[in-house]
Amino acid sequence: MTRPTARVLAMLELLQRGGTRTVADLATRLDVDERTVRRYADHLRDLDIPVRSVRGRHGGYRLAPGYRMPPLMLTDEEALATLLGLVAGRVSAVSTLGAESAAAKIRRVLPESLGRKLDAVLDGAEFTAARRATPTVEAAVLLTLAEAARDRRPVEIAYTAGHGGAGRRVVHPYGVVAHAGRWYVTGADSASGEVRTFRGDRIAAADLREGTFEVPDGFDPVRRVVTGMADAPYRHEVSVRILASVEQVRTQLPPTVAVLSELDEGWQRAAIRAQNLDWLPPVLAALGRPFVVERPAELRVLVREFADRLRSYASAGAAG
Repeated sequence: MTRPTARVLAMLELLQRGGTRTVADLATRLDVDERTVRRYADHLRDLDIPVRSVRGRHGGYRLAPGYRMPPLMLTDEEALATLLGLVAGRVSAVSTLGAESAAAKIRRVLPESLGRKLDAVLDGAEFTAARRATPTVEAAVLLTLAEAARDRRPVEIAYTAGHGGAGRRVVHPYGVVAHAGRWYVTGADSASGEVRTFRGDRIAAADLREGTFEVPDGFDPVRRVVTGMADAPYRHEVSVRILASVEQVRTQLPPTVAVLSELDEGWQRAAIRAQNLDWLPPVLAALGRPFVVERPAELRVLVREFADRLRSYASAGAAG
């Protein structure tokens, strides 16, 4: 590709970001004079790309809707975000045929090295039932983590914990999971010697290391991520017995919130860890099933107060 052609394409990429670009701004970014910018705009029009001139003090050029879609130039991050969005739509049965076709077109034009990395994400990433995955992690980090999980290669990460402590550690990534709009990697942690789950948006860098590892038999990355959230340390440890089926309990208390254990005669025990208790009384009431608060005592008080408020609201309505 000749240098002028590369600059014409670079100008198209700038215009695709939206808005109006002044001639002076384009000239600075492309390292050319303003006359050359106008010539590049003519080149794009010759390719039937709808470049419009905007007059006035802040005038310049912008893209206008055309009769056909102009060529798209995507960065690695944009390609990753687009493909992940298409996959999320496909697994949730949204426009399946269109999503598969669009993903295939994008995949065909990717550079070979980037294509292999993206394949690792698309083939190896797992989604929870919500299917709402957004790349809240740097593209390069996610690509490396997915590649490491697929090839069972150790990876060194720079990680900032929730309390603010930062450091580097080597992880054996057993799986990469998209859950509730975030990415997670779960696997053996060299620092603690235990299986841990790390949030992708807290990983500043990831580098492949030599060697391989084996994933324990029966290890389920999705289950590990979801139940790990329910087991995380919080201010209150709550135990509630509920006379209901697992399915009924899960309508209000998903696996990320409560760990269930089955008791006799149709009862379930829900173990919940919470920073505060205010939200629990209405959630328990929404179950519409008998329940017994085993601990803490503060929750029993809150449940009684919530019941009193409901009675007062009902009485006020009757009086009116």
